[in-house]
Amino acid sequence: METITSSTEISQLFSSGKRIKTPYVTFIVGERASDTQRGADEQHDQCGRVAFIAGKKLGNAVWRNSAKRRMRALCGEMGGPWPGKDVIFLARGAVCRASYRDVSRSCEQVQRRLESYREDRAHEEAR
Repeated sequence: METITSSTEISQLFSSGKRIKTPYVTFIVGERASDTQRGADEQHDQCGRVAFIAGKKLGNAVWRNSAKRRMRALCGEMGGPWPGKDVIFLARGAVCRASYRDVSRSCEQVQRRLESYREDRAHEEAR
């Protein structure tokens, strides 16, 4: 799983990405930025990347690390990282207090919304 490490790429994704909020996690989704300056090949540009962010508002290091572990597990469960996409998982306050099942259900709903969004865009481009 490749992660987004550049702070400029994360800032760019925060400003231009599509946000989808759940009570537990906010997803910020955007198209994969090309790595032309690094000389990356086309196949490398097509693999997806993710970032897991848990801010200090969430709590101490134990709570933040717990939130990141949950989000990593959810990403794997949801089939991520997704080809050609950059996705940020941003922890919200309730992610550590809720049961894993509740968090997983809300993420499944987000995944369905994203899939329908992709299908709608594909139909629009086909016209």
